[in-house]
Amino acid sequence: MNKNTEILSVIKELEQVGGEVLALEKGYRFLSRNKVERLIFLLQAVLFPKILSSLDSNEMLIFEMAELLTDLTGKKKITLDFIKMLPKIKEQLLTDAIAICDGDPAAHSLTEIILAYPGFYATLVHRLSHELFLMGVAYLPRLMSEIAHSKTGVDIHPGAEIEESFCIDHGTGVVIGETACIGKRVKIYQGVTIGAKSFEIGENGELIKGRKRHPDIGAGCVIYANATILGGDTVIGEDCVIGGNVWLTHSIPAGSKIYYNKK
Repeated sequence: MNKNTEILSVIKELEQVGGEVLALEKGYRFLSRNKVERLIFLLQAVLFPKILSSLDSNEMLIFEMAELLTDLTGKKKITLDFIKMLPKIKEQLLTDAIAICDGDPAAHSLTEIILAYPGFYATLVHRLSHELFLMGVAYLPRLMSEIAHSKTGVDIHPGAEIEESFCIDHGTGVVIGETACIGKRVKIYQGVTIGAKSFEIGENGELIKGRKRHPDIGAGCVIYANATILGGDTVIGEDCVIGGNVWLTHSIPAGSKIYYNKK
């Protein structure tokens, strides 16, 4: 057996391994990571052309973006519906940028935030991927969120619901789970986890999915660095302050200030 034959034999063996399991993944379209990164860049430039593009006209950008999104989803209707959502998304993102600027003494302008702040970038990608998630687009929203995660250290599942004027300060290590709901004017710092408790197990040992697993965070809350808030039945009331390194697995009423772990 020559070397080429040996290599071909290994290739056939690789194709057979996991074939039955992977065959269950129906409806998958190949998603080039490079194309998805290009899509995110184009969306940024379409939303903020004067800051992120040197082109005089936005038309070239939006048509390239539309063609790429259709290629990634295979559906022109999704592209058109998504483009119609962009003005609303931009309005939300402007409230986020203003919230960051108002809350960070190191921020000098909205331009600086849109251009350079990782928390804003992660929020921008989330607001875009969340709309695609709501439209039922498979795989693409999750890959978009993972690209933002790899660039910023902020891991937000595209299913999370986040209202306007959201501020992530610094950002590295932030985790926000799929069923989390975050109200208006919430500010969180690096290392914050809004996550799930241990999962429910079915009779056959499988994880029970599709249930509310992550907390609700009320409007106006501030959550400081490395705080951990867990559980689908955990509700943090409005205008609460959660101190650094606090561990919470229960609800607290509006206006509470938790600066340490109660034993």
